[in-house]
Amino acid sequence: MIKRVYVDNSVIGGKHDPEFAEPTEKLFREFRSGLYLPVISNITTKEIQNAPAHILRAYNDLSEIAEFIELSDEAVQLSQSYIKEGKFSKRMLADTLHIATASVHRVDIVVSWNFRDIVNLNKIVIYNAVNLKMGYHQIEIRNPREILHE
Repeated sequence: MIKRVYVDNSVIGGKHDPEFAEPTEKLFREFRSGLYLPVISNITTKEIQNAPAHILRAYNDLSEIAEFIELSDEAVQLSQSYIKEGKFSKRMLADTLHIATASVHRVDIVVSWNFRDIVNLNKIVIYNAVNLKMGYHQIEIRNPREILHE
C-alpha cells in the first residue's frame, strides 16, 4: 500500500533552497514515480498563494498528482488541544493545524523542513500523546531526507 505523505509549504519552497533542494527534488521524483502519494491541504494552498512564481510552479506541479484534504472543525479542535497540552504559543497555530489536519485525515507521514515547530522530537511526542488521548493514530513526522528510498 502506498503511503500518503502530507506536504507542507516548507517542502514546496525547499525545491529552491540551496540547503534542501536536492532531497526535496528526490522526494518529488518519488511522488511522480508512485512510491508515495503526496497530500496537500487547503492550509498549504492558502499559505502559498502569494509566493514567488517559481514556488507556485513547484506547487502546481505537485498538485497535479496530489490528493487534496480540507481543514475541518474536528482538526481545529485537535489543533487547539495540541496548543493547550503542549503549552505552545499562538504563533504555532498554522503548524498545529497542519498536523491536526493530517491526523484527522489519517495521513501516514507529515514531511516538513520546519525543525523548530514540526520536525522536533519534543513536539512530536506531544502531538502523538494528544492524538492517542483523543482517539487518533500516532503520526510519523519527518524531514524529506528521512523518507527517501535510497
